[in-house]
Amino acid sequence: MLDIAFIRQNADLVRAAIRNKRFDLDLDELLSADKRRREVITLLDEKRARKNQVAALIPKASKEERPKLIEEGKEVKAAIEKLEPELAEITRVYDDFMLRVPSVPRPEVPVGAGEDDNVEIRKVGTPRAFDFEPKDHLDLMQSLGMVNFDGPRKFAGGRSYALTGLGALLEMAVTRLTADVLVQRGLTMVIPPVMVKERAMQGTGFFPLGREEAYAITADELFLVGTSEVALVSLHADDTLDEAQLPIRYAGLSPCFRREAGAYGKDTRGLYRVHQFTKVEQVVFCLPDEAVAEKEHYQLLDNAEAVLHALEIPYRVALACTGEIGLGQTRKHEVESWMPSRNAYSETHSCSTLGDFQSRRSNIRLRLANGTLVYPYTLNNTAIASPRILIPLLENHQNPDGSITLPKALVPYMNGRTKLERGGK
Repeated sequence: MLDIAFIRQNADLVRAAIRNKRFDLDLDELLSADKRRREVITLLDEKRARKNQVAALIPKASKEERPKLIEEGKEVKAAIEKLEPELAEITRVYDDFMLRVPSVPRPEVPVGAGEDDNVEIRKVGTPRAFDFEPKDHLDLMQSLGMVNFDGPRKFAGGRSYALTGLGALLEMAVTRLTADVLVQRGLTMVIPPVMVKERAMQGTGFFPLGREEAYAITADELFLVGTSEVALVSLHADDTLDEAQLPIRYAGLSPCFRREAGAYGKDTRGLYRVHQFTKVEQVVFCLPDEAVAEKEHYQLLDNAEAVLHALEIPYRVALACTGEIGLGQTRKHEVESWMPSRNAYSETHSCSTLGDFQSRRSNIRLRLANGTLVYPYTLNNTAIASPRILIPLLENHQNPDGSITLPKALVPYMNGRTKLERGGK
């Protein structure tokens, strides 16, 4: 959420952000609602003050003055009763607009409509040149007994799956490797709740615009998260942090859930786009300083790249354009792993800076050393997400006989196994 004072003073800048991020929002309607809200608040304050004055004057008034004051009191009360619902309605409209105003992208973010307009920063590693006909991850996993689709889809519906045998062990190994990398780099591991109240989804910016992507538990007014970012940020909702506590760096491990409401018929083969997945997410709270946030951003990005190095997966890093960054993001890098079956680099990680967007919405304050109260900045990064990461991991390390040679870093996490092959458990 942006500061309304900033919006008033930088209306053209915010309009450009709305346009370049490709959101549908009429800023003039927000500014009009803001103006009327302030007018009504002023009127109400005046009327309430006068009501108190009249109430105090009536007992002291003369017999002649009292009827006039009583009549004025009735008129003031009627005016208040008319203004209060108007304020409630205009505030509802104002709040709804404020929740939909996007953050302003950083100057280095390229203006663009979609992923084709992202700017490649670097490529790391070389895509493998196979001297045999490689299989895709689905064929590899089915031949090795690593996944079951038919059973789960009978009782859980489309895009459901079960990792089995070596598939289950491999996901556990990858997530544990990632957790160890992050803990060694100073992050605090958290296993947070995955069922949250609406306020947590709204506070982190996933509602109202992303509501259709979330699974709702209507009986309890809860929602399943699509990332542990929601819970990690919300750990400090309504808190006042001290400057000495910063930076706070969390790594959250959780199952995640996403309806993929806008992806009907897209990426239906295999495990690229599923409704349930496991993710290790990084979240940072830092000082509200762009230089500090930039340093944290690139450290988060480096953490994710360290995991890909350990998994020996070729990848590329791209700076996302305005049409590809979300409501609250001011800067985002996408990390795309090489997937032989797609003959392309495809997104497996993202790294985002959000400024004070989430802390304002979640009412997270920061007391600086000099006593000043401000809002901290937040950042997040996908350290690993499975089963999507299994696609490049398996496809890049396959052998002609359909077995998979494990990267050295994974061997200790697979009980010393160096290869995945038929008959493995």
